[in-house]
Amino acid sequence: MGELRLMKGNEALAEAAIRAGIDAYFGYPITPQSEVLEYLTREGYNRTQTVILQAESEIASINMVYGAAGAGARVMTSSSSPGISLMMEGISYIAGAELPCLLVNVNRGGPGLGTIQPSQGDYFQSTKGGGHGDYRMIVLAPSTVQEMADFVLEGFEIAEKYRNPTLILADGALGQMMEKVELREQLDRKAREIPGWATTGKTKDRDHNIITSLFIQPEEMEQVNIRLQKKYKEIEQNETRVQTIQVEDADIVLVAYGLSARISRKAMEICREKGMKVGLIRPITLWPYPSAAVAEAAEHAKGFLAVELNAGQMVEDVRLAVNGKCPVEHYGRMGGIIMSPEEIVEKIEDLAKRVNQ
Repeated sequence: MGELRLMKGNEALAEAAIRAGIDAYFGYPITPQSEVLEYLTREGYNRTQTVILQAESEIASINMVYGAAGAGARVMTSSSSPGISLMMEGISYIAGAELPCLLVNVNRGGPGLGTIQPSQGDYFQSTKGGGHGDYRMIVLAPSTVQEMADFVLEGFEIAEKYRNPTLILADGALGQMMEKVELREQLDRKAREIPGWATTGKTKDRDHNIITSLFIQPEEMEQVNIRLQKKYKEIEQNETRVQTIQVEDADIVLVAYGLSARISRKAMEICREKGMKVGLIRPITLWPYPSAAVAEAAEHAKGFLAVELNAGQMVEDVRLAVNGKCPVEHYGRMGGIIMSPEEIVEKIEDLAKRVNQ
């Protein structure tokens, strides 16, 4: 068993990053994730000589990540919704250059500057490519403080396996809440070898590597895109993650991730106590999306309810997976308002009446 602590989500994530042996972190403070930078500044360099730098902006941060990743460093950044928007050009560059890094978005309400309260309004931005071009980020969605910590090393390992940016998409509530968390043992960052593809400079014994996302000739650019799409297919086949709870006999299936999944599970339990057959599908990877699990449930379910803290974003992926086999509806709250289990139960009961008519 690892070390047990009671920790805030943002701090658990930062501690996990130190223990994952990160070489560098570049970021800029923004509520509700500023504790990540603060914790790393306090603990990172003193314990592991990790480079921790508050950049002058989110744009600077992501380009520093680009440079460090290109040199083979295990590097990360974190921000919240508007800050991630500023990083989008750099993220597209990193994906195009096929570099591994870890990004963290502790989602707040929008659009615009919005509110510092929790939201899930960044689903489209995260999963559909908020920047330009045909690229993908691997997206992990924690629903507990334990997963906020666990997904750090896991995210790095997936990113490095495929040379692709990985994003942890959390929300303000998960970042701020405190729960018991079991922490992994400390990894020695200096024991990790620099990958052979990294650009480390030319010496008499080593040729230089060139890393770029710029390919002027259209024929070359197309071949790069073909290679990327092949890689994304491989990620879809190997890295899709999902949790299903009492779905096998469910008439109504809830689909929810992150904080919404926690609330939906309680709503499911209330319905089960009432004798209603309700199940829950919790996507752990938002991309690649667990469409197969949703499609399998659609073979016997009478209806689906996508529960999100937004106006309806993931519900589009649920509808694609269900493929018209039964009704798919959405329930969400916006602006930083968190729904209650009882609100979801009311929507389930309404949907159940209509599909059973």
